[in-house]
Amino acid sequence: MSRLFGTDGVRGVANADITVELALNLAQAAAIVLGEESRARGVHPIAVVAHDPRISGEFISAAVSAGLASSGVNVFDAGMLPTPALAYLTADLGADFGVMISASHNPAGDNGIKIFARGGHKLADQVEDRIAQAMQGEKLRPIGAGVGHVQRFADAEDRYLVHLLSALPNRLEGLKIVLDCANGAAAAVSPQVFVDAGAEVIVIGAEPDGLNINLGVGSTHLGALQAAVLEHGADAGIAHDGDADRCLAVDHTGAIIDGDKIMAILAVAAKQRGELARNTLVATVMSNLGLRLAMRDAGIELIETKVGDRYVLEAIREGGYTLGGEQSGHVIFSQWATTGDGILTGLRLMAEVAATKKTLAELGEVVTVYPQVLINVPGVDKTRTDSDEELQAIVTEAEATLAETGRVLLRASGTEALVRVMVEAADEGTARSWAERIARVVERRLAL
Repeated sequence: MSRLFGTDGVRGVANADITVELALNLAQAAAIVLGEESRARGVHPIAVVAHDPRISGEFISAAVSAGLASSGVNVFDAGMLPTPALAYLTADLGADFGVMISASHNPAGDNGIKIFARGGHKLADQVEDRIAQAMQGEKLRPIGAGVGHVQRFADAEDRYLVHLLSALPNRLEGLKIVLDCANGAAAAVSPQVFVDAGAEVIVIGAEPDGLNINLGVGSTHLGALQAAVLEHGADAGIAHDGDADRCLAVDHTGAIIDGDKIMAILAVAAKQRGELARNTLVATVMSNLGLRLAMRDAGIELIETKVGDRYVLEAIREGGYTLGGEQSGHVIFSQWATTGDGILTGLRLMAEVAATKKTLAELGEVVTVYPQVLINVPGVDKTRTDSDEELQAIVTEAEATLAETGRVLLRASGTEALVRVMVEAADEGTARSWAERIARVVERRLAL
């Protein structure tokens, strides 16, 4: 039986997979597992609930709040807020847990339920499994004064804004910045905080109607931001995704500054400020070879994890590091956040532009991006990826030929019967040639 929780909460089609019944049941189970410490002390557990602008977020949020309050949990309804704001407020309020209703960068028809533990941290797998198991059992049924209150978290946005500004090393006066809020949860917060930080701001993608989240805008559709930066002669553009836990950027020429370049810029700056714990950056195996070489040249150690921000978070917490992230723009600053924060990332990135008096394009030159070719090979026995001798032999040959100018990565899909072949090289032709050769061997040797 597959797990209820995926890599980032429970996600699916709203009102088909993510139903009122599921939301209610999941909330009641979360109250049992995550509220036990407060109940043991004889007090009502506290939870913070927020959602992105999807139309389905309204009824799902209501169902979650109902499930929690009916289980004796006092609920602080923060309304529409980014996921990192929910995580921060869970910690700031001292709540037992937080619940975010969002499907991140997915289309409007999808939705999801993410649960954060005390302190605003993502749940461990074993805690998720306990909640899933509790969904099958008896629920809490308090009566009278035992039921919980649901109240508006009136100053939630203001608390988060103050927090973001407190993490800014310098102001942004003199910068003209285009913000693309993906018609998502950042639509109100991000423009306000960039203005408060001193920047001149042009805003696009900030008119959410419940159905247009991520539609042709945001970090997965950068064309609108590129055009706006050029049209307004801006210094840079910042793009969020639907729940604002990601940030990608565009320089003044319209060129994309991806998560790898953002991490490199921020890592070098943090090292210079003495803020880079153990002189280390954490990234996933999918980050470009150019990031690895740039960090080597900067005297910064790079630690690699499996793909997924939760694995980056785990490595940061276990090693006591302060900075990590993904190529997708999910960047984590452990001094100020317990999860990726796209608004914080954008602020810190533009602070470097302001402090150095360099353009974002110049700062981005710290990384030379190597061409990357990815081929998915379906219909294969992915369990034999690491054991097939002929496949491993051609990978070894490719790595020896490419040496420091390239890289080969084979990844078995976690959900499908396919293997992903990724090759980086100094030029696209070489990368594609090796990727196709290796993919043919995967197809022949691992065929089902």
